[in-house]
Amino acid sequence: MKAAIIGYGKMGREIEKILTERGHEVALVIDINNAEDLNAENLSRVDVAIEFTTPSTAYNNIRKCLECGAAVVSGTTGWTSRLGELKELCAEKGGAMFYASNYSLGVNLMFRLNRELARLMSRVKGYNVAIEETHHTEKKDSPSGTAVTLAEDIIERIDSKKEWVNEPTNDDEKIGITSYRIGMTPGDHSVTYTSEDDVLQISHSIKNRRTLALGAVVAAEFLCGKKGVYTMEDLF
Repeated sequence: MKAAIIGYGKMGREIEKILTERGHEVALVIDINNAEDLNAENLSRVDVAIEFTTPSTAYNNIRKCLECGAAVVSGTTGWTSRLGELKELCAEKGGAMFYASNYSLGVNLMFRLNRELARLMSRVKGYNVAIEETHHTEKKDSPSGTAVTLAEDIIERIDSKKEWVNEPTNDDEKIGITSYRIGMTPGDHSVTYTSEDDVLQISHSIKNRRTLALGAVVAAEFLCGKKGVYTMEDLF
């Protein structure tokens, strides 16, 4: 597999290591200093592009890949209000795109646990739910895309007639997200249900960026030769 890396920060370098370890070729590296090299000629030489940049640049990077006919895997968060536009473009161009807010296997298992727990808790009275997330100080978006995904999945499964302890008036009040930016923390997330009598919590902590980079490379391997929009659910 010939891959392009879009975004050559700490994640980009970790992705490069794993691509090489797994016998793939890094045919193109795009960073802030050579953004103009993200073009049709260069993208025609790769099988897939892996994009980890910033919330302000991700949309245009992914759009460029799709317009140039390149399959693209993205893990950038904080911009996904426009994800629907790119899904439409992908379908229009007959392209391939893979998006996840988090590529850690453990986090995606937590997503499944979170959805099932929310379904069960929607039948129980007297609990409030809150989400906490902690990341390194260089992370651009807050709250994290993972925390937003956890919250959205809970909201989808909450019965609108559920009786909450504090009787909130809308879903945003039901699910508060508290964000912390501390040192070089790769990523910690927890979902906590609290009543007057007890506390129930699920949590996940990432030890290093390698798990995220490996997930992105596996997603790229999966995407090669396919058409359409995919997520970690498809990879599982």
